[in-house]
Amino acid sequence: MKMIGIVMLAGGILALAFGGFSYTRQTHDVKMGPMEFSVSENRQIPVPVWAGVVLAVVGGGLLLVGKK
Repeated sequence: MKMIGIVMLAGGILALAFGGFSYTRQTHDVKMGPMEFSVSENRQIPVPVWAGVVLAVVGGGLLLVGKK
C-alpha cells in the first residue's frame, strides 16, 4: 500500500510540475542503396492538471492509511 502511495504521489507531483511528457519517434522513410533518409518527430502528451491533483491526493491518502 505504501509503495503504491509513494508512486502515485510522485507521479502526481511530476504531472503538476511538468504538465505532460514528450518522446521522439524516428521513422526511416526512404532507403536508396547506401543512403537512408530518416525523420525524427517530437510528440508531446499533455497530462491534465486535475489528473495530477487526483494522483497526488490519492497517493497521499494511501500513505496516511498505510501508516495506521
